[in-house]
Amino acid sequence: MTVMDQTLYEMGQQAKQAARVIRRLDPKVKDEALHLMAEAFKANYEEILKANQKDIEAGREEGLTEALIERLSLDEATLDGIHGGLLQVANLQDPTRLSDSQFVNEQGLRISRRRVPLGVIAMIYESRPNVTVDASALCLKAGNAVILRGGREAMNSNKAIMKALQEGLAKSQVPVAAIQLITNPSRQVAAQLMTYDDAIDCLIPRGGAGLIQAVLRQATVPVIETGEGNGHLYIHQDAEEGMAVRIVMNAKVQRPSVCNAIETLLVDRAFADRFIPVIVNDVQGVGVEIRGDDTVQALADNIVPVTAEDYATEFLDNVLALRVVDNYAQAVDHIEEYSTAHSDGIVTNNYAVSQEFLNDVDSAAVYVNASTRFSDGEIFGLGAEIGISTQKLHARGPMGLEALTSYKYVVEGQGQVRE
Repeated sequence: MTVMDQTLYEMGQQAKQAARVIRRLDPKVKDEALHLMAEAFKANYEEILKANQKDIEAGREEGLTEALIERLSLDEATLDGIHGGLLQVANLQDPTRLSDSQFVNEQGLRISRRRVPLGVIAMIYESRPNVTVDASALCLKAGNAVILRGGREAMNSNKAIMKALQEGLAKSQVPVAAIQLITNPSRQVAAQLMTYDDAIDCLIPRGGAGLIQAVLRQATVPVIETGEGNGHLYIHQDAEEGMAVRIVMNAKVQRPSVCNAIETLLVDRAFADRFIPVIVNDVQGVGVEIRGDDTVQALADNIVPVTAEDYATEFLDNVLALRVVDNYAQAVDHIEEYSTAHSDGIVTNNYAVSQEFLNDVDSAAVYVNASTRFSDGEIFGLGAEIGISTQKLHARGPMGLEALTSYKYVVEGQGQVRE
């Protein structure tokens, strides 16, 4: 039996104690803590940017792709956005003061279902330093303690960010152990975190397919599966061409390194002759590699032959798989086979087809005539998100504060006993 890393063990026990304190706190105390964290974060911009530059330089030396460098990079505008997000979370309604339902039964018992924190949440994530802030803020607001394990490529950035957040938290009534960062990059410690049943109530992986599948294989604590986004956009034969071009360009090109960008474009055969040359020219013009089937290769130049593996791949890069489908049924069958149930969409002016698509495609977010890039907690009215769940139990889609809670039944009586 492997002996647990002593530092990790202590972090878990401290987090458990912190979670007991946080769940009893008045919402105003948590909000004050979030404001103090935001203040300290802003005061440490310079140190955070210096640390981030070290990570970027090291990443380039190690051969990280430009897409991964983009996910890793911070600048002052990005930090301003993160700072604003912290304040936004502080202004959201506290979910732990809500009851989902309340009624009085035949025995006169008042039965309520009340929202409660999950307890201690662990997160394992890659590349994006902003997750360190988002996860800390959301978990704290929902009454949880959190242990974070970011990727080695962002270690300097994450350490600088956590130092600033804990500096602010130390000025509040919330225990500093409410938010903690694992700084040991070893896989052994990560594996131990996944099996730390005595301290961890829920584990959330956020990153590429390799990370998520590794967590699902190894974890013994409950896992919320998030992030892997092999998204599709289907251009139906009744699509308006200009609209289709705009949506494709946004869904693929605006930020190709994020999970709500599309990876595969499906085009009806009846629409292909006039649309394929146009869209291929546009996306290739901004540096996107097209991997297409035989029809695509016949209609456009510089096409890499597509494979079944390409259809199953979340590229997170300037690569797009393109397939011409015979009809609606073949498009839906393709999505059913290859989608990771994150975000998939259709472009069509046929109302009946659009409604059929909404019913047929079983993904966390399904779109009609809009870019999949809108899959986001803020856009969906949640204020912020800790990730996008692609599973069906507990939470699905962008996960806001409510997804970081469970519930308990509260039963109030006047001396009733069961006969």
